[in-house]
Amino acid sequence: MTTGHLTILYRGPLASCDYDCPYCPFAKRRDTPEQLRADRAALERFVGWVSAQVHPVSVLFTPWGEGLVRSWYRRALIELSHLPHVERVAIQTNLSHRVDWTAEADTSTLALWTTYHPGQVPYERFLAKCSNLNARGIRFSVGIVGQPEHLAAARNLRADLPPDTYVWVNAAEGRTYTDAEAADWTAIDPLFSFSRHPHASRGQACRTGDTVVSVDGEGTVRRCHFVPAVLGNLYDGSFRPALKPRPCPLDVCDCHIGYVHLEPLGLYDVFAGGVLERIPHL
Repeated sequence: MTTGHLTILYRGPLASCDYDCPYCPFAKRRDTPEQLRADRAALERFVGWVSAQVHPVSVLFTPWGEGLVRSWYRRALIELSHLPHVERVAIQTNLSHRVDWTAEADTSTLALWTTYHPGQVPYERFLAKCSNLNARGIRFSVGIVGQPEHLAAARNLRADLPPDTYVWVNAAEGRTYTDAEAADWTAIDPLFSFSRHPHASRGQACRTGDTVVSVDGEGTVRRCHFVPAVLGNLYDGSFRPALKPRPCPLDVCDCHIGYVHLEPLGLYDVFAGGVLERIPHL
């Protein structure tokens, strides 16, 4: 049982998004007012729990939908960023919302994992958001899904963003890349090889379930988003006795928020200081 640093991947019931990307099952979904109220209450309860802890905590919000268009996610990020025991608070976002709210956050703690979705937002508008974040001193990475039709946009991002802004590429789900195709993407993201192929993970040492956990809106704790076995509940503390090193029970791990925690890959060294926001150590 750990009382040291705990990393939490939080995913509440929010499933609505303002984009309609063809490769996403949550495109243009609409949550009902009741669902939104439930998501807000769940998030506020989670923030209250984090606030009450005395051990170091880091949080990555990984909503199915887009969180930053909702005021309660912006407030949660601001509030958590100012807590002395919170080492990092980050969120995955399409960056569709304005970014001036970040002025209220502690920029030494806040970070954004942003994704550019061609066809959903004008390129110049997205680039302007990135420039705004840079001017505000916000830590962020920028990524894109490695669809063939996205290659030109990805090259533009790499050319137009500062060299120290990491541009990552996610292998498109179900797509196999030839060596020539992989070379094109690797020229943009030198770490594309980690995303190109699923990682054989069964029996491999992984930090999830020990120093990293996944939490849903009910406070149910699992080792990660991809292993359904329940470790306990966050709010009654029943998860803590279950925390321990354990091997991965799945055959493969093909999502960055999962395989970054696989110890044999050594990605905690590659992303030292930026594991949650997907920023490699420069």
